[in-house]
Amino acid sequence: MKKHYEVGELLGTGNFAEVHKGKTKDRSRTWKSSDGTDKHLPEMVAIKIIDKSKVEDMGDITREIEIMQMVNHKNVIQLFEVFDEAKKMNLIMELVTGGELFDRIVEKQNYTEREAADTVHTLCDALHHLHILKIVHRDLKPENLLYSSPKEDAVIKVADFGLARMVSGTDMMKTACGTPGYVAPEILNNKGYDSSAVDLWSTGVILYILLCGFPPFYEEELPALFDSILHARYDFPSPWWDSVSDGAKQLVKKLLELDPKKRLTAEQTMNDPWVQTAGSNELTGAKKQLKKYNASRKLRKAALGIIAQQRMERALKQLRAGAAGASS
Repeated sequence: MKKHYEVGELLGTGNFAEVHKGKTKDRSRTWKSSDGTDKHLPEMVAIKIIDKSKVEDMGDITREIEIMQMVNHKNVIQLFEVFDEAKKMNLIMELVTGGELFDRIVEKQNYTEREAADTVHTLCDALHHLHILKIVHRDLKPENLLYSSPKEDAVIKVADFGLARMVSGTDMMKTACGTPGYVAPEILNNKGYDSSAVDLWSTGVILYILLCGFPPFYEEELPALFDSILHARYDFPSPWWDSVSDGAKQLVKKLLELDPKKRLTAEQTMNDPWVQTAGSNELTGAKKQLKKYNASRKLRKAALGIIAQQRMERALKQLRAGAAGASS
């Protein structure tokens, strides 16, 4: 890897990996995209260095790599190549420097329904590509929606395929995964799920926040939060939703639909009347609320770290135990 790339500044760390800024030494080198064409590598890249000794199951890493190698879309982080060493796995990826979606909205002078609609269209364009390939992301959230650069016209990129899976025609996905608050009800109900519709529920949560600045499901305790999600217990409270158009509210309802078979697909969402025709109605209140929500979200993340899978499972057991007790 170091023969072909200069490893630069550290951009971030995780439980088993570091991400560095990197520079391509030979610009004549190419990478083969999933459509079979050879493309020149960019000068600057991101290098994710995975410490194999810290990885519980390398099969998860292999699966993530295989999925990313299938994807070739302007709104998805691109994996260029992989260098597999004895102790480390080095992933050469597209470098994005524009920050998270919510951070950029907070910084805007003006923020309108048209911009929210464009964001949803962009996200669903990427999801439509993934879902055609039978890939389910399973962890859509603000941290995984990044801008390519600080420029005004920068595009949004979907990142982090660590929880992504291929949809099988025979096997049901049963893992309770994702991020509390954005997770779909069918992931929580312990009956298995085999549909890309889980990504559209998360899109509905993101859209709700884009329109008013706070999430539809918000409880301090996870069992209570999951119970609200399982019953789609949300509303459009005044005064924050008073100026939001009916078309926007209708799309939220179509995405936060409990029955995954009735929930809109990514393609249907792109063609939704509001997404197509949303006006320049300013979302001033949403921007103010989003600034507060964004700050508290980052504070919780810094204080607590990523919520462990065990905690999510424990909360689900409490919820199910309560439901079993009520039925008996």
